[in-house]
Amino acid sequence: MYKIDVSPDPKEVAAIEARRNREKDRQSRFFNVRTRVMGVDVKALNSQVEERKLREATEQRKEAAYGTYQMQYDLVAQMLEKEQAERTRRLARKVQEFREQKQQLKNRQEFDFWDPGRFCTEFPGRFGDSDPYYGPASLQCFAGEDLDRAACLKMQQEQFKYRLERQLQEQRQVKVDEKCSGMLNDQLRLAMDMQATQLAKLEESCRVAMMSAMANANKAQAAELAERQRREHQREQEANFMEIQNQITSGLLTENPQVAQHPVAPHRVLPYCWKGMTPEQRTAIRKVQEVQRHEKEAQRQAEQALDVEWENQALHSAQAAMELEEQERELCAEFRRGLGSFNQQLAMEQKAQQNYLNSIIYTNQPTTQYHLQFNTSSR
Repeated sequence: MYKIDVSPDPKEVAAIEARRNREKDRQSRFFNVRTRVMGVDVKALNSQVEERKLREATEQRKEAAYGTYQMQYDLVAQMLEKEQAERTRRLARKVQEFREQKQQLKNRQEFDFWDPGRFCTEFPGRFGDSDPYYGPASLQCFAGEDLDRAACLKMQQEQFKYRLERQLQEQRQVKVDEKCSGMLNDQLRLAMDMQATQLAKLEESCRVAMMSAMANANKAQAAELAERQRREHQREQEANFMEIQNQITSGLLTENPQVAQHPVAPHRVLPYCWKGMTPEQRTAIRKVQEVQRHEKEAQRQAEQALDVEWENQALHSAQAAMELEEQERELCAEFRRGLGSFNQQLAMEQKAQQNYLNSIIYTNQPTTQYHLQFNTSSR
């Protein structure tokens, strides 16, 4: 009744097309004599087994190569860890030797502050003539005398010489330490370069081994592919020869209609052997088509008669509706006329009543005295 053009869903169309293509492929496999196989395809199963074995062997070779790489990397990591530990141990030993030789307690500048025997020497019996605990009354020192000047100067010179030698020794030690650290850095860089060279050689050897393994696997796959193609070509040639022989020896090329008859269901035919319908079948089909055409014509005529009847009924209904509308308009006009005359009569009666009231009833007008008397009586 209502025709609406709705665009189909693209997903649904794609799914239907995919199912149709799969069905066509399945039918082509079933109805193709060359590729149809009854039972289990042993050759295909054997080829699948060979492919699986080749794939497993390739995976095993890859895993072995990865294991070799892992072992080499672990060995290199262990060597690096051992060398780092040895380097740390040598550096700690050298630091300890330096502390034992050059950083003794007695050579420190702040040794006097925490000397355990400083309380014994802090207040001796007498330092000398310049002792602050002996005044002029002790007759130990006199104004203008400096008896310890030579000893003080000598002590200052010795102290200055000691400090100078110590600074020179520290500078020489710093240079030696810098030289040692430079040598250690050079040795470390040399060892790292040697390790990098060894790692590069190992990586190159592993890469060569992997390339050779991949080349061997590719050669094996190429040989297997060539053998498979040869077998497929041979199988195709055998299928072609068998098909030619079947076409020659069978009744497929003949015009015998019994060849296309299905062996299990007689009412069905074999599509790949059917040569067409017989004259009797075509005559029967034409007769059925003629009967269907007559039935269709009779149905069409009946539908036309029914349409004509419906049109006549619709026309009569329209005429009756028009007559009813005309009657309704006449009744409405008559009602409006009666209502107008009634309204005129009612207006005339009201006008007469108003004239009667104004001319007879309401002729005397009340005065001021009337209102005063009315108010007094109401109080």
